[in-house]
Amino acid sequence: MNDALPDDGGTPSQRKNGNPPPTWVQANQRHLSAAMALVRLRLEQNRDQAVEEQAVQALQAAAAAMPSPSAIDLLRASFELTSFETELLLLCAGVELDNQTTVRCAEVQAGTTHRQPTFKLALSCLPGAHWTGIAPGRPLRRFRLIEIGQGDTLTSSPLRIDERVLHYLAGIRGIDERLEDHLEPVERGADLVPSHAALVDRIVDSWALASTPRLPAIELYGPDRDSKRGILAAVCARLNLVLYALPAHVLGQAGDELLLARLITREAVLGSAALMVECEESDGDAASTQATRRLIERVGAPLFLTRSHRGAPLRRRTLGFEVRRPTRPEQLALFRSALDLSSDGGDANALHWIDRVAAQFDLGAPAIRAAGAATRAALPDGAEPGRRLWDACRVQSRTRLDELAQRIDSGVGWDDLALPPLQRRMLEDIALRVRQRTRVYETWGFGHKSTRGLGISALFSGPSGTGKTLAAEVLANELRLDLHRVDLSQVVSKYIGETEKNLRRVFDAADEGATVLLFDEADALFGKRSDVKDSHDRYANVEISYLLQRVEAYRGLAILTTNMRAAVDTAFLRRLAFVVEFPFPDAPLRQEIWRRMFPAATPTEGLDWEQLARLSLAGGNIRNVALSAAFLAADAGEPVRMTHIWRACEGEYMKLERSMPAELTR
Repeated sequence: MNDALPDDGGTPSQRKNGNPPPTWVQANQRHLSAAMALVRLRLEQNRDQAVEEQAVQALQAAAAAMPSPSAIDLLRASFELTSFETELLLLCAGVELDNQTTVRCAEVQAGTTHRQPTFKLALSCLPGAHWTGIAPGRPLRRFRLIEIGQGDTLTSSPLRIDERVLHYLAGIRGIDERLEDHLEPVERGADLVPSHAALVDRIVDSWALASTPRLPAIELYGPDRDSKRGILAAVCARLNLVLYALPAHVLGQAGDELLLARLITREAVLGSAALMVECEESDGDAASTQATRRLIERVGAPLFLTRSHRGAPLRRRTLGFEVRRPTRPEQLALFRSALDLSSDGGDANALHWIDRVAAQFDLGAPAIRAAGAATRAALPDGAEPGRRLWDACRVQSRTRLDELAQRIDSGVGWDDLALPPLQRRMLEDIALRVRQRTRVYETWGFGHKSTRGLGISALFSGPSGTGKTLAAEVLANELRLDLHRVDLSQVVSKYIGETEKNLRRVFDAADEGATVLLFDEADALFGKRSDVKDSHDRYANVEISYLLQRVEAYRGLAILTTNMRAAVDTAFLRRLAFVVEFPFPDAPLRQEIWRRMFPAATPTEGLDWEQLARLSLAGGNIRNVALSAAFLAADAGEPVRMTHIWRACEGEYMKLERSMPAELTR
């Protein structure tokens, strides 16, 4: 694990850039030059014994002067090279770094076009020569320490040292350019919360207790990608490893996994590298999954896997650890630190808002710090940060979900919603349950009795246009939360298992901010479970059962809307906290809808609310008519009058394939 070039000592700038200290670099250069000089002497047909003895003594003196093992000694020990393989590698390095070696190779191979060494040359000149030196299974070729060029025969083909290995021998840090497009270095971030620091100890101890030469892979699973990265960066810092991240979704496009595995394994030796394969984005991608499994079995580097959920068993021994987001007390401490507040001091109102924010949002440490920074940047000195912090957390929590569902922004409130008193009270009860869930579930202990049924879910049923989506917008604005509408065409899949994966991604992303999820026209997804007649029925029922579980466990508010309540599975109705029936509005309610439909800034004249209420239209249709009438009036340069509304009504009734009531006159 720690066979890379030393990185301690030297100036601060040198340590920051990861370069070895100058004392080691200079000593390593002298040692490498002495080793290459001795190999160059091996090429002499009639070499002077005394001169060779002097070269051996010079090499021994250079080795004794090394403050720590030289690069070539580290390489030989790490890859278990024989003396012949080591000198063959030095011969190839000498051609690149020493002109005398290049000239001597050309002289010894007179009559050929080669200036590079060949295996035939090595067999004839280097002691302990053996054919296995360049066998495919031996380290020189297996880990691409040398490359074999084109030639008439294998032994007459030119040999070249790999560029990354040459830089390593010279004491130069870096990473193979073939890996740069795939691997991302992961730097250690801020200090971890106590629960995550304890997990670091467990991972380090599990490797320390490993009884096999090949370390077991470590799998971290959980929804918080940033926390998993922070934990593994801390693990690698403890073990003096450099952590690189590899997104699994690129593996299906990366080509040869065997070459990639060998280059990464080599990098683990040359650069004390550890590999983190991030599988979150490749979930469900068959090509990436298979490529990832092949890479995991082949790579010899210290290996980590990160997933959203526990993965299928692997042939390679794997230890799994669940990574949860910081606990609520830890999140409170992070918020207070992010705003430079202490638990026993500071503005009491700000601390109250922090309690509310921590109760509503379930964010990782990086997101909390980012929200705190955004809050401080947006406020003048001494300003109250509560509402700003809430909105900053909304921004942090919506990033992933915006990719999976449509965010609906609107400014509607209770005054824009006309409903019968019973339905209005039920909506208010939904809002208060969301606001008070932390007190009831945690402080009062209801959540400790059972984890089932703690989600807040509601079914809005009723004819089209009766205000179901509008009510969801009002609730989201009342709670100061985002509203995301789930596009069922993007969720439901004909392929077995895909619908559950799509739903899981939606709910996992929504859990961070407990956003309001709106499943519009959900009867297509939440329909009655059918009798099992074939495999398709069986898997359809599995999808519905999975959905029931996630709706129950979702910590935010999930709203389902349907035009056909009778089509909804009764199992859903039992598990839903609220079922709100949106009736087709009667005449008094329609009159109220008409009155609320025109904004205060809209000029109106002579509107007969009683006559408009006699139009048998739902709220959505009334809105269409009012909007069309406003455009007609604006184009005419007039206030909205009944004539504009009647003309707009004609188009709306035509769209509904209905006739205007004959008793209504203009």
